[in-house]
Amino acid sequence: MNRSFLNRRQFLWHSGGGLGGVALAYLLGRDGLLAGETKGKPDLNGGLHHKAKAKRVVQLFMSGAASQVDTFDYKPDLIKRHGEKFDPGGKVELFQSSPGDCMKSPWTWKQYGECGKWVSSLLPNLATCVDDIAFLPSMVSKSNVHGPATFMQNTGFVLPGYPSMGAWIGYGLGSLTDNLPAFVVLPDSRGFAPNGPANWSAAFLPAAHQGTMIRPTAKNPIHDLNPPEKSGITPESEADGLALLNKLNRGHEATREGDSRLEARIASYELAAKLQKSAPEVLDLSRETEATKKLYGLDEKITEDFGRNCLIARRLLERGVRFVQVWSGADNGFPRRNWDSHEDLAKDHGDMGASMDKPAAALLRDLKAKGLLDDTIVIWTTEFGRMPCAQGGKGRDHNPFTFTSWLAGGGVKGGVTYGESDEWSYKAAEHPTYCYDLHATVLHLLGIAHDKLTFRHNGIDRRLTDVHGQVIPEIIV
Repeated sequence: MNRSFLNRRQFLWHSGGGLGGVALAYLLGRDGLLAGETKGKPDLNGGLHHKAKAKRVVQLFMSGAASQVDTFDYKPDLIKRHGEKFDPGGKVELFQSSPGDCMKSPWTWKQYGECGKWVSSLLPNLATCVDDIAFLPSMVSKSNVHGPATFMQNTGFVLPGYPSMGAWIGYGLGSLTDNLPAFVVLPDSRGFAPNGPANWSAAFLPAAHQGTMIRPTAKNPIHDLNPPEKSGITPESEADGLALLNKLNRGHEATREGDSRLEARIASYELAAKLQKSAPEVLDLSRETEATKKLYGLDEKITEDFGRNCLIARRLLERGVRFVQVWSGADNGFPRRNWDSHEDLAKDHGDMGASMDKPAAALLRDLKAKGLLDDTIVIWTTEFGRMPCAQGGKGRDHNPFTFTSWLAGGGVKGGVTYGESDEWSYKAAEHPTYCYDLHATVLHLLGIAHDKLTFRHNGIDRRLTDVHGQVIPEIIV
């Protein structure tokens, strides 16, 4: 097994974010080295294999499939052909419908920034940030089904049982702080995306690298962090109990050298005690200025939830969390509460776009104002795109053949576009780009060679990019 951490601590939140049983933990780093590493504590921005441009990542995931046709992929030919038969040649493969007529976006388009990027009126705030963003409009998925496609964007595989990108990065680089986990997830308050916590699993990596789930609006934002109400447990008695437990565990550990599961169990209580102090401080927004709260949209109902999560994401990043994932969209339901706009695109994307646009732009601006954007990578993505033809007159079906993702900050070149879809935004036409390429590029910016960060599992040296992936130099400064 290639061990890619050096005398650093990694953290765990087992089974989706709780502290029950084998829960939150760290593993003290060993001295196993990857090619290119040097022994001893490296510079925090030194990377594993080359000098890093970034230290941390925040991923904004649009669950349900945000439509590239209605956000960032301007197609004047589609507007001209609105209402005509959609006939790109050959059979059109759809998820649950037959191809309708060409359908233009219900939103208007305008060019923004020095780069002249076209953005729809659905996203007026993100439109003002285009000069900081590198767009990937020819992303391709291997599945048009939400579950497998969501797995693919998170783990590089359409099947369950593989570690998420956040887990891989935590495994490779460890944490920047002893008081918070390396990998934190902020789900949509309305529910989980398809696959739920499996999207931030550590899978076969050491359990210490699974994502920690925080639900800021829940009564207990972090499961089992504090004793139940009316339990009779006081801070003093809890401290005494933890001290006794630690003594017993250390004695048990002494007879079982090298058992990482036991190390994880012991450390779960140690970090839990720290989190009882650090987590409430991170989640307490009372010290943020009213201007900052307004910037993120906390004063408006439609932006309040995603805005709060984006603001907390910034607070986590500046306190040393390595990877933060923020979800926009829950599971399928009616009325729609995600980006899966089969029935009424104008209504459903209108709601989702309005809830996401202002907070996401605020996160970019806030990180930039605080000097954090220079070494923080921001990723905006979704599991696949939507068709340029109508479904039922007002909706759009799934489109795995092209969709848009974008990156900003942390060594990313702003105001550029890599790749292109065809004239309808139906299929990738230039530089088809897979999650493997995006993941390889992110790892590269973090100082990691994607083909060297591996973990031996079932006789195979597994990696985030499987056997694929090319760094995209065109979007790197």
